[in-house]
Amino acid sequence: MHAALTVVGFAKLNPHLSFLLCVEATRYLVNKTTYVHCSSVLCNFRKNVHSRRNNCVFSMELETATPVEENTPVSAEGTTGEEDKISGKRKSDEASSLPQKRRGPRGKKLRRGERYVPPPQKRNPGVSFSQEHFDETSYYFEDGLRKVHPYYFDFKTYCKGRWIGKSLLEVFESEFRAESIEYYQKAVKEGRIRLNEIPVEDLNVVLKNNDHMKNKVHRHEPPVVGKPLEVLVDDGKVLVVDKPASIPVHPCGRFRHNTVIFILGKERGISELHTVHRLDRLTSGVLLFARTLEISKKLDQLVRDRQLEKEYVCRVEGEFPEGELVCEEPILVVSFKIGLCRVDPKGKECRTVFQRLSFNGKTSVVRCLPLTGRTHQIRVHLQYLGFPILNDPIYGASAWGPHRGKGGMMGKSDEELLKDLVEEHKNQESLHLLDVSDNGNMLSQEGRKEDELSCGEIISQTTAKEAACSSDVSGDADLLESREPDKSHEDQVQTPTDPLCSECKLVRADPTKQELIMYLHALRYKGPDFEYSTPLPDWAKEDWVQVD
Repeated sequence: MHAALTVVGFAKLNPHLSFLLCVEATRYLVNKTTYVHCSSVLCNFRKNVHSRRNNCVFSMELETATPVEENTPVSAEGTTGEEDKISGKRKSDEASSLPQKRRGPRGKKLRRGERYVPPPQKRNPGVSFSQEHFDETSYYFEDGLRKVHPYYFDFKTYCKGRWIGKSLLEVFESEFRAESIEYYQKAVKEGRIRLNEIPVEDLNVVLKNNDHMKNKVHRHEPPVVGKPLEVLVDDGKVLVVDKPASIPVHPCGRFRHNTVIFILGKERGISELHTVHRLDRLTSGVLLFARTLEISKKLDQLVRDRQLEKEYVCRVEGEFPEGELVCEEPILVVSFKIGLCRVDPKGKECRTVFQRLSFNGKTSVVRCLPLTGRTHQIRVHLQYLGFPILNDPIYGASAWGPHRGKGGMMGKSDEELLKDLVEEHKNQESLHLLDVSDNGNMLSQEGRKEDELSCGEIISQTTAKEAACSSDVSGDADLLESREPDKSHEDQVQTPTDPLCSECKLVRADPTKQELIMYLHALRYKGPDFEYSTPLPDWAKEDWVQVD
């Protein structure tokens, strides 16, 4: 589209000022959504300045470009379907005019067939969820478990550097192997895969820097224990809860609504919390949040200055030595994906103080004081000492060898350990205990916005086997508190079975209590002017007997 404009000025008027008046005047000639190419304007302006005695005449021709519709499908050639529907009349009109450069928004020159990629949006570094997120689905309670109705969810990610120049098909084949290529082809036909908010028509489209990908999936979350979250303190400055085992602190992996953050938001209307520390998903006990940014910074400084004292209690296998025992073995992270660590001289220094509280003939209750804050510090040190925590799915696994990692003895490389550990849980159909999803399309690391992932954090998942039997979830009253089935969800609109969802075709067994409980509890959290604690869990009492 072209628009002609002439401005008549006085002889003494600054030519550059007159040019600016020209540009300003064009706002009345072109639509606000039309992009004006200033380089073309400037060029024509310089060619069409005619001097007169008393005034100057400035004439220029503006070249404009019609923006691409937001929801126009993207083809493999990078052009839109709308461009392929240009009428013959329009093509003849273009042929009769002077050749024009293809330009994208903001005057960017585009080669023929080239896609425009918008600049990346600014990210909010904080993790904040609103009522819109909480309303995505609802809970129901069954057999002592908290369950989530399946729901649709958009996974999002920006293009990773190693993907640039590759097609979507190549990326799916190499890094998104949870589903088959046939699945992604069907998802394209359903309009579930979008690139820069535009539906993808062909998986052969080549990715460019800053491409934003979105994949709509039918999401299923694993159940967690049905025990309610008990709020210990809520004084406007901090929120302290007694976290049940099996519930993650915040969205990660396959968990979103079955997390402490979402349960507090959905059931108590509490949001905008600042995480001060974290507990492993299978660990129970004191969990502290800051209510304001100011309090969060204050507590973070106390953590850095090591002015916070944490006390844990656990039940370990075997007879733990009497008296105080200190372990100062350095810890090395073997795999960030599943959070696997081990004792190694190249690891970071750490120190844990242990003291036996009781022994029932088979297992011991041990008090733990971690003086440093390394990942899995208590679990790794107890494994090294030869007393793994009861029901620890990682550091109590047989994949560590006959000694199960005691004294650092493995007899295998880290790669072999990882392979054997995954294989052991794969055979037991318990890969979720390693926080490795067996269904789902993307996983996030803890501490990140779970629905805004970087491509390098996507884990290739292993397809799950079909499970057709039910399992016993009975056990200690404090671990799996029974609730009457919640009938309220029956009146709600249920998410129908999704034809593309492989999870909908599976009949999964509910997890057993051994899979939901690890006998490690955060008992006390103490600072210079505060102290928060919970009573001892039933399994930590001296007369407790494990129910097989």
